[in-house]
Amino acid sequence: MPDYPFLKGHGTENDFVLLPDHDGTIHGDLSAEQMAERVRALCDRRAGIGGDGVLRVVRDPLDGDPLGGEGWFMDYRNADGSVAEMCGNGIRVFVRYLLEAGLVDGSAPLPIGTRDGVKVVTVDGDLVTADLGTPQVLGETKVAVPGRAWVARHVDMGNPHAVAFVDSL
Repeated sequence: MPDYPFLKGHGTENDFVLLPDHDGTIHGDLSAEQMAERVRALCDRRAGIGGDGVLRVVRDPLDGDPLGGEGWFMDYRNADGSVAEMCGNGIRVFVRYLLEAGLVDGSAPLPIGTRDGVKVVTVDGDLVTADLGTPQVLGETKVAVPGRAWVARHVDMGNPHAVAFVDSL
């Protein structure tokens, strides 16, 4: 595996591998499949660093520049290597990295570019809060594990979720 910087971050029981790539030159030349392979290797909990996903920290967005060159873009990938629109816990870890690295001061709300558009993150001491907008309830779906299934609501918060109401766990 090539040599490049990384960090590990945790937010509300999700853990992420952060790849500082501020100018897009470290990982930006990889094909989609090469990046997916890299993410899978990094997130492998037995042979890699382990994580729920990868947060690539870049200054300029990959597809256009919704922040006018003034902000940061969270290039989020799921542990299986797939591209994701957004991650609520991930964006909070992303901003904590920007603060700790001295790249932002957090004194004003921070616009962060994502594949789901710009999200505004505020910092108040140790508390990092992201405004993800209004949830979109998109109808019924089913969730299942071997031997059990539940009717659920498809809720989109920038990325798809299934919400199942149960009597007990």
